[in-house]
Formats: sequence, C-alpha cells, structure tokens
Amino acid sequence: MKNRSVLAVVLLPFVTLGIYSIYWSVTTKGELNQNGAEIPTAWLLIVPLVNIYWMWKYYEGAEKVTGGKVNGVLLFVLHLFVTSIISTALCQDAYNKLSTPSA
Repeated sequence: MKNRSVLAVVLLPFVTLGIYSIYWSVTTKGELNQNGAEIPTAWLLIVPLVNIYWMWKYYEGAEKVTGGKVNGVLLFVLHLFVTSIISTALCQDAYNKLSTPSA
C-alpha cells in the first residue's frame, strides 16, 4: 500500500470540492484488490444507492487486507452517518502502518 499523509487525506477533499475523495477511493481500491480484497469496479460509485453497497465492500476489503486492524462495520457506519473524513483518515492510517516495516 502506498504511504500517504493522513492530513492530506483529511484536507484535500475540502480544497478539491470532494474530487480527491473519489480519487483516493479509486486508487486505494486498486491497492486493496492487489492485496486480496474483492471490491467491485469503482464505476458503481456514480450509481445512486449502489454506491452504498460499494462502500460496504470497500470497508469489508479494508478490514480483510489490514488483518482486522480496522473494523469494516464501524467505518461503514461512520461513513454513512457521521462523515467520510473520519473513516478515510482511519483507513489511511492503517494503510500507512501496513507499508511501514515493523522494527
């Protein structure tokens, strides 16, 4: 997984009016799929209501790839009912820890 700044993941969606959130989701989806997740095509993001299913599969894949270090159900609920900024920041933090070798 590519190491990205958590602060950038939080702030860039505001600067780009949400476009960075879509870019981040699509690029990390590809990385997650390369590591064993089974997330469907990102084209489903533009289909109303189906994008909810896509986000469920995304967070399910994130939980699988991180070995349970993130809770997919919790992240999905945060994304739906609170804000996606928190769930993306938590995911990126977990992805950064995956790419950093343990000492």
